[in-house]
Amino acid sequence: MRQDHLSTTFAALADPTRRAILARLADGEASVTALAAPFQMSLPAVTKHLKVLERAGLITRGRQAQWRPCKLDAQPLREAADWMAHYRQFWEGSLDRLDDYLTNLQAKEHHDDQP
Repeated sequence: MRQDHLSTTFAALADPTRRAILARLADGEASVTALAAPFQMSLPAVTKHLKVLERAGLITRGRQAQWRPCKLDAQPLREAADWMAHYRQFWEGSLDRLDDYLTNLQAKEHHDDQP
């Protein structure tokens, strides 16, 4: 079965802890200990989150002696953003049509209120 990368990306992004980890990694690579510091959870729990992010291709983990740096890989985020861009155009178009309708409705009501 072919893996659905978009679903994997969105599933990884569904958790606020994982989004916070990605936000931290946007500033540069960090160790697991540094990534775990802001959270009230064990290192094994943070490691589970990192594994989800790694499986989704959102991070890479290296090894430099005792230090295991994590690094953001933004390509899956680009793919998700590109997919959402299509729907953004749809919603913006729908909202523009709603705005036009409401403007016309208000103008008609204003015209009907005139003596």
